Amino acid sequence: MKLLLTILSLSLFQPTLSQTLNTTLTTHFANDTPWYTPRIPLFTSSLPALNAVYYYRWSLYRAHQRDLGPNGYITTEFLNDVTWQTQPYASLVDATGFHLREGRWCRDQRYNQDYVTFMLDDNRGDMYQFSEWVADSVWAGFLVDGDVDSAVAKLDRLVDVFEEWEGNMSEAGTGGFDGGKELFWIQPLTDATEYTVASIDASGGFDGFTGGNAFRPSVNSYQYANALAIARLAGLKGDQALEEYSDRADEIKVNVQESLWNSTFEHFIDRYQVDNENVTYWDFIRGRELVGYVPWTHDLPDDNETFAQAWTHLLDSEKFAGSHGLRTNEPSYEYFMQQYRYEGSQPECQWNGPAWPYQTTQVLTGLANLLDHYPISSETGIVTRKDYTDLLVQYAELHYNPDRGGVLDLEEDYDADTGRPIVGLTRSPHYFHSGFIDLILSGFVGIRPRADDVLEVNPLADGDSVSFFRAERILYHGHDIAVQWDASGEQYGAAGLIIEIDGETVASAPDLTRLTVNITRNEPPAINRPIAKSIQLQSDSEWPRGSVSAADADPESIHAAIDGRTWLFPESDIANGWDTPVGNGSELWYQVEFSNSTVTASAEIAFFANEAQGFDAPESYRIEVLDGGEWVEASGAQYAEPVANGITIVSWDEVTIKSIRVVFVPKRGQRVRLVEFKVY
Repeated sequence: MKLLLTILSLSLFQPTLSQTLNTTLTTHFANDTPWYTPRIPLFTSSLPALNAVYYYRWSLYRAHQRDLGPNGYITTEFLNDVTWQTQPYASLVDATGFHLREGRWCRDQRYNQDYVTFMLDDNRGDMYQFSEWVADSVWAGFLVDGDVDSAVAKLDRLVDVFEEWEGNMSEAGTGGFDGGKELFWIQPLTDATEYTVASIDASGGFDGFTGGNAFRPSVNSYQYANALAIARLAGLKGDQALEEYSDRADEIKVNVQESLWNSTFEHFIDRYQVDNENVTYWDFIRGRELVGYVPWTHDLPDDNETFAQAWTHLLDSEKFAGSHGLRTNEPSYEYFMQQYRYEGSQPECQWNGPAWPYQTTQVLTGLANLLDHYPISSETGIVTRKDYTDLLVQYAELHYNPDRGGVLDLEEDYDADTGRPIVGLTRSPHYFHSGFIDLILSGFVGIRPRADDVLEVNPLADGDSVSFFRAERILYHGHDIAVQWDASGEQYGAAGLIIEIDGETVASAPDLTRLTVNITRNEPPAINRPIAKSIQLQSDSEWPRGSVSAADADPESIHAAIDGRTWLFPESDIANGWDTPVGNGSELWYQVEFSNSTVTASAEIAFFANEAQGFDAPESYRIEVLDGGEWVEASGAQYAEPVANGITIVSWDEVTIKSIRVVFVPKRGQRVRLVEFKVY
């Protein structure tokens, strides 16, 4: 009876899901809401910073999806191109683990599945440019979506990558496996962490961009996690021949604990693999770094009071705890925050003290693991749920950029004591080499994904400072689940912790505690994969070819309108697309020419708008095709109203053509930025 009353009170108190969905998404995404509506879970809480940043991070995820046409989607690290990305795709494997962890909560798994397939293809993705934890991320994705077939399909290639990692990295001289020490080593730069204690000291304090090869807690934790994931995926497949990878993971674990734990520092730290006039092979580096928490990110350390002591340093203001973020090493280090590298007069990336969202994500993931399933360590009280919540809020607040008027704009790194961005280059706005969505859903809300048919929820939100939260529309093992907390019952009409599966309450508790409930495994939703035929990956590619009616248009901007990238952020230094002249009532056009006759029937058009910059959607538009040497309007065209900062959809009767164009009239006194013109 009590449960029935609870359900009735909820149905009377709450607006319908469609009302909540529409209001919430429109508030955050405005005209681009249709992209998010079928794809993302909803989240709200009594902590405004978490709410705003949660939805901002989904806009970050959406902006970094690059459509490669027949090669599917990948997720990029930078919006603007950088010289070290894999050409012509703009992929970088160092961020892939973060991307896949965020993307596992997307209800449309096309993005993650396309991305993994791409990265594991030797002819396209580069799995050896940096350290990576892709196998572990494939396993983590399976824990959410429950798609066995998709996960085990990657197994053979993941085994190849693990086996080839030593050879590829050693050949480059930037990493590998030391058979004598039975540990992996890496150059800090190749670990995506240049200017560490190891690399600076190996240079005698002179530099540190390259060099400083070391046996690091990070790369060994990644390889431990990858080996364990391979063993688990093999278990799903029933491949007993790959059980050896469980043993290999155990060996890495033992060696990390025996060799990289420093009892003096009470921390996991680097040992040198390099031997020169400044440092000695196998010596420990001379200080703690935040990277020492990465073993917990991947559940490597044993649960005991000895290793738990590492967490005493995290909240110490003289060590890692800055007032606005977590320092990557301690102020006591001789070269703490010394700036070595610049682009012109602008500081470049370094890891000798700045706060990095990258490593903050890893630490918070590790802390969530410790609080969830390290009972001995948790009982020490060194770190608590309140600490997790406070650090998560601190991290969320770092997303507000004071140098851009306090707008949401995640940059590369920060001064941990002021909260101001350090690097701030043209490549830096809305940088995607970290996580947040996963921290909210698996940590704060507490959905602990599992391989069996059980839904486990153990929220790490601090019950004293968080009065309510609700996460819903979460696709887990093929079901829609929701998790709700209301301390008083005033927010949602029912007090306590509630779990719902497919709209029905299945478990509850008066306090924030661990709940488990059996759940069947449904088939994952079918994935729709329309292929955009107008994508030009780089501007010097011959086909397809873009052209415009404006004679003086920049070739790069013409290319940008068909490069497979759609973001709608306002910052001028990351402008993407073709900007028209100011409207005077005349028609303008953007044309795509194909190499061969191509079947087309629809298009997605992204127009940008910003009143202060003088951009708006066009007054009108139409689609024309080249027919017998003459441009004619596409037959049977169905036009949606042109929208700004969203997607305008148009369809027409299927036609085989070699050239197509969108013709439009800018509003008088306004320009049109054509962000992307995708033809299907």
